[in-house]
Amino acid sequence: MKKLVYLLGLFLATQMPTEAQNNAFSVQTTVENGVIEGNYDTKTGIQTYFGVPFAKPPVGELRWKAPQPADNWKGVKQTKQFSARPMQTVVFGDMNSRSNGVSEDCLYLNVWTPAKRNTKDLPVLVYFYGGGNVAGDASEPRYDGESMAKKGVVVVTCNYRLNIFGFLTHPELTAEAPYKASGNYGMLDQAAALKWVQKNIAAFGGDPKKVTIAGESAGSIGVSCQMASPLSRNLIAGAIGESGAGINPTMAPVLLAEGEKQGAEFLLKAGIKSIKELRGMSTREIYEIYNESRRFGFPIVIDNYFLTKTLPQVFAAKEQAQVPLLVGWNSAEIPGQAFMQGQPYKEENYVARVKKEYPTDFEEVLKLYPHGSEKEIELSATALAADRFISYSTWKWFDLHRNNSSQPVYRYLYSKLRPDLVDKSLASGLAGGTVRADANAPKPPKAVGAPHACEIEYAMGNLPLVKEYAWTADDFKVSDTMLNYFANFVKTGNPNGDKLPNWKAAKAGESTPPVMILDVESRTESAKDDARYLFLDKAYKN
Repeated sequence: MKKLVYLLGLFLATQMPTEAQNNAFSVQTTVENGVIEGNYDTKTGIQTYFGVPFAKPPVGELRWKAPQPADNWKGVKQTKQFSARPMQTVVFGDMNSRSNGVSEDCLYLNVWTPAKRNTKDLPVLVYFYGGGNVAGDASEPRYDGESMAKKGVVVVTCNYRLNIFGFLTHPELTAEAPYKASGNYGMLDQAAALKWVQKNIAAFGGDPKKVTIAGESAGSIGVSCQMASPLSRNLIAGAIGESGAGINPTMAPVLLAEGEKQGAEFLLKAGIKSIKELRGMSTREIYEIYNESRRFGFPIVIDNYFLTKTLPQVFAAKEQAQVPLLVGWNSAEIPGQAFMQGQPYKEENYVARVKKEYPTDFEEVLKLYPHGSEKEIELSATALAADRFISYSTWKWFDLHRNNSSQPVYRYLYSKLRPDLVDKSLASGLAGGTVRADANAPKPPKAVGAPHACEIEYAMGNLPLVKEYAWTADDFKVSDTMLNYFANFVKTGNPNGDKLPNWKAAKAGESTPPVMILDVESRTESAKDDARYLFLDKAYKN
């Protein structure tokens, strides 16, 4: 009998189609600018609309201007393919994209919705991608919205301008703008997408009063800035931040005058006499001039339009969006070698590095980040590197909101170690994906925690779309937990439910606030390391 079942299974397997079956038929809906046509997948029940314009193409005279409302169109616009991603070079070689090339004409968004014909008032998630505001793309597989949509959420991912195209600040640009400021175009693109969602999400069954924004790394920094912006803070009902906030030392906004100075110096070094001359150049010329400069983007600016103050000042004044916040970071955001600068984990090397960075406070730092053994030094160097890179700024955002809002704030520490790579000739990259391994490079040390960006595909339920890692049952368990927490939060402002481990909200003034440890066995613990962040808070003078 067993042999018969085996043979039957073998026969059926040989009859299966060799390519994925297309289960979709065309569907249409009407947004403010016209009719769009997407796909309705009969297998998943999810409708998708990819490449939907939310603003005019920022080209020609609209280059380095705030996004303008999209034009109306006649007939039916096909929205079945991802648009081009924003202009960028391959900064992070481990980023994967499903987009149709690279272009300045990039202001498009994507929608996944579980809505049936009479569905309305579904909760909405708008997700901003990471990439240091110099790279990234709303079509990346790890941001795919299908798994979240299956939980009853309308998911939107949107493009925003990057690098010189999205953040160039210059006195001439300030003078010509009606709001007398420049830069921040990528942030204004995010704000424009949120306004589009307010006007149009009901066409996809969504409720404009239930919009949660989320993002990772630079996308998380975008979320923190949108919470603080007078343009966006009344457009959202909740916020999720994964590893990053626009707070010193992590991509903190600078004064408009400083941004203008950097922009003017850039043009001067490039031999460009005016914005008019720069605007007259081709995409290729600007792309190459920017890449030749070896700049890592341009800063967000306090322009008295998108941002009126630093984020700590906005939150301290309780002027931020008064909404529930779910925020956290990963247990090993960046390797300890980023602090050790290539030196071995020896006591004399570690102490010397700490003394160099903290000449007057090194004794306190050595207590907070101890050095009793080489293993302890590795853990402490990793913690210190991560805190200085992005963990402290994210903690500061958490601390500011819980102490200056009556809304619940939920904090996590993502701790699941990555599984092995399927292809041993690859190595993990900086942005969450993989790169070709250097055969001559020494073997990297075994990971001591979860690195930057590795949680995205878990949170969005997209492990099957990321093929490079040998996912295990434990990985799928963590992903199921994290996806459900996020979905619950989007729906209610509270991550709890579905028999999940209880996640306590942090209260104002708590010295050891609760932290959800997201791992194979997720659990809430009292914070153990906040003394580190209190020290760094004084060091960074935030």
